[in-house]
Amino acid sequence: MNNTLENRNWRYATKKFDNSKKISDEDLELLLEATQLSASSYGLQPYHVFVITDTTIREQLKPVSWGQSQITDASHLLVFANQSDFGGELVDDYLQNVSETRNIPIEELKGYGEFAKSKLLDLPLSSKETWTAKQVYIALGNVMQAAAELKIDTCPMEGFEAEAYNKILGLDGKNMNTAVVLPIGYRSAEDETQHYVKVRKSKQTLFTHL
Repeated sequence: MNNTLENRNWRYATKKFDNSKKISDEDLELLLEATQLSASSYGLQPYHVFVITDTTIREQLKPVSWGQSQITDASHLLVFANQSDFGGELVDDYLQNVSETRNIPIEELKGYGEFAKSKLLDLPLSSKETWTAKQVYIALGNVMQAAAELKIDTCPMEGFEAEAYNKILGLDGKNMNTAVVLPIGYRSAEDETQHYVKVRKSKQTLFTHL
């Protein structure tokens, strides 16, 4: 538990990355697996993650990310895109995966599928998009913590133009929307923000014990 808290105190929203340092293939695979293993409502994982190293794409994304250097200087750029709309296929595809993975007849999963559909499919479009975006943030938290355990720096970012990202990444017309961006890599020694004392609400303010 002490290591968990030490890692959380070590991490910060890295403002300047050392562009000469790259994440190893082994560590990248660990981070992606941590993302893959993230929990999600009903197990549906209604999102997709782009792992971007291509310098041309990242140079295109930088100006629509308010010119922030993390986009191009980090070792890798993770872009989380949530499904902005979906139908019954979201549940059906998941049930097929469950059936094949656990060797369960698909008929035995019918009740669960009908329940999930009854809760999700009649939602207004805006509510569907809000729900899928929430699932993205569960995965985001998981990969950030996994990165801290590996002493890999991250900077979760909402400072970007989602419509421009969607166009550059070819998401238009695919019911997908860029939700959050996560540069990952190693902090620069010149990044003064790494020395700032963390500022958080006190436990007395944040928690209520009943």
